[in-house]
Amino acid sequence: MHVRRICSDLVKINSENPPGRTDEVIGYIRSFLDSIGIRSRVYGDDRGMCNLVTDPARQPLILSGHVDVVPARDAAWTYPPFSGKIDKKYVHGRGSTDMKGGCASILSACKMMADAGQEIPATLVFVCDEETGGQSGIRRILADRILAPADCIIAEPTPCRNPAIGQKGLCRFGFEFTGVPAHGSLYPAVGTSAIMEAFSLIQYVDTLHSRNFPLSPDLEEILARSADVMRSEFDLNGSTDILRHLTYNPGTIRGGEKSNVVAEHCVLELEMRVPWGCPLQDLKSEIMAHAGNAKVILEESHEPSMTDPSGTLVKTTCEEIEKVWGGEVFPFVQWAASDARHLRLHGFSVLEYGPGEIKTLHAVNERVTIESLGKAALVYRGIMERYAGMGN
Repeated sequence: MHVRRICSDLVKINSENPPGRTDEVIGYIRSFLDSIGIRSRVYGDDRGMCNLVTDPARQPLILSGHVDVVPARDAAWTYPPFSGKIDKKYVHGRGSTDMKGGCASILSACKMMADAGQEIPATLVFVCDEETGGQSGIRRILADRILAPADCIIAEPTPCRNPAIGQKGLCRFGFEFTGVPAHGSLYPAVGTSAIMEAFSLIQYVDTLHSRNFPLSPDLEEILARSADVMRSEFDLNGSTDILRHLTYNPGTIRGGEKSNVVAEHCVLELEMRVPWGCPLQDLKSEIMAHAGNAKVILEESHEPSMTDPSGTLVKTTCEEIEKVWGGEVFPFVQWAASDARHLRLHGFSVLEYGPGEIKTLHAVNERVTIESLGKAALVYRGIMERYAGMGN
């Protein structure tokens, strides 16, 4: 079965998250693996949020992907989002890039090796809820100690010649502000507005964006090259600032009772992406010092993380990419988060590399090129063959 057909089949199975049911798509993957002689186990719950791990679960290499996708509305799509439409160049549909395309390439690589009579020197891991934080997915698998630390490739979409070896940190808060109500015609002379208290905190966080943080020369070089990748992929000015500086988003704000009443209540959800060199605990303390009487109703944080670019996993992956794609190949770091942060926290060496049209990620008319699917499968096969040789 050609990789484009595997990708199309996966896209046709709706696994939007929320609600996060992945039992059907995991069932497809398990049947596919059974057909090529690879045994697996499914770990799920009564909500249909299922994960799959192949046997044996403790190999020196892991190939991983998530099978949940962000929601899609039919409006404005050229083809229905779960059509899995295949044309001469692309597979279309929600998840084709993020990241059922990468999952399809993993399966295709394994089929090529099985058809050639080769053993698979890797554990395959397919998880359910990366898009909503991984609590029922990779975090559950790690908590249950199903996997042991190993080298791990997550098939997230990346530029074809640039595996991702690191991600900025994350700091997310939910604040509940309480004001002193009064007649709106008297504010600001009388009363304290919970909305303005939230706004004051946002204004303070805005000043943090321009702050610089100390970096080693090696990290300076990686960030500079990574900024070049961002400019190339997204035509994005200011990419250096995005990687080197704290970026923030006041994602939601809800408050107030009436337009003529000074707001007594306001809830702010604030997310910040934390650069290397920024002490996370110091940042959180600083934010809290400027939050006034706000009550914290949500807090989540993760340090920036990076895999050693001189290690076996990164060097082997780059060499196999160069064989398949040619040209200059080098690793980069990125601005967003993935399951990699959870794995690194548990001692895994992790990078991301996979097929995809990154500009269509989470967008209307998401798609992936058939060429990138096929070449990613060749890269994965080459890496697995190299790891098989290391065990001899």
